[in-house]
Amino acid sequence: MLVLLPPSEGKAASGRGAPLKPESLSLPGLAGARAAVLDELVELCVADEEKAREVLGLSEGLRGEVAKNTELRTAGARPAGEIYTGVLYDALGLATLDPAARKRARNSLLVFSGLWGAVRVDDRIPSYRCSMGVKLPGLGALVAHWRHAMATVMPEAAGDGLVLDLRSSAYVSAWKPKGEVAARTATVRVLHAPTRKVVSHFNKATKGRIVRSLLEAGAAPKDPAQLVEALRDLKYVVEEGKAGALDVLVDEIH
Repeated sequence: MLVLLPPSEGKAASGRGAPLKPESLSLPGLAGARAAVLDELVELCVADEEKAREVLGLSEGLRGEVAKNTELRTAGARPAGEIYTGVLYDALGLATLDPAARKRARNSLLVFSGLWGAVRVDDRIPSYRCSMGVKLPGLGALVAHWRHAMATVMPEAAGDGLVLDLRSSAYVSAWKPKGEVAARTATVRVLHAPTRKVVSHFNKATKGRIVRSLLEAGAAPKDPAQLVEALRDLKYVVEEGKAGALDVLVDEIH
């Protein structure tokens, strides 16, 4: 099973240890595309703070995020699973998983990123600010930049099991499964059962809990139908839609 996650907008501070080693990151087929984004992002943020803030869509109060990007090559790195924070990652609780579930997380979770393309949770990266919706002056729209790079890398990364796609829309555009990979890809929508409405915070938290439940159970579904069975065994209420689209219904918003 491969689980595709969105990054978090907010991120923990960089570490105090060794800086980024790009060659150590997973999915080495993305190395060239990563280098191109990293080079331009650092150059932009060093050269012109105001322009960088505009390009990155940052408010005055987030000016410090530009300075953070100027130090991407020298700041201490830490596992991506510690860098990404926010509702989904709080609910997922990587740090509190048992050893077997943490090993499954390292092997199965892939976090999409405007800067890195995609990384595994044990890849060591610095804190940064660069969403998939950014258009860099030289490279242009990052979603198009990554779409080209992902086209050959992601089908191999998907392996032969289920692809559970929990990404937000901007990151979905960077790679859309095709062919037989699409046939074994599942997406999840979380609905408040009494109203059948999606609530953003609730949606993210429940997706984090779903991933945690699957990791703790050692579930290894091969396709959307097997995922439905696994989730129902874990006491989730699931409705099947078309083309691997699942609705998970939850009564309480928390």
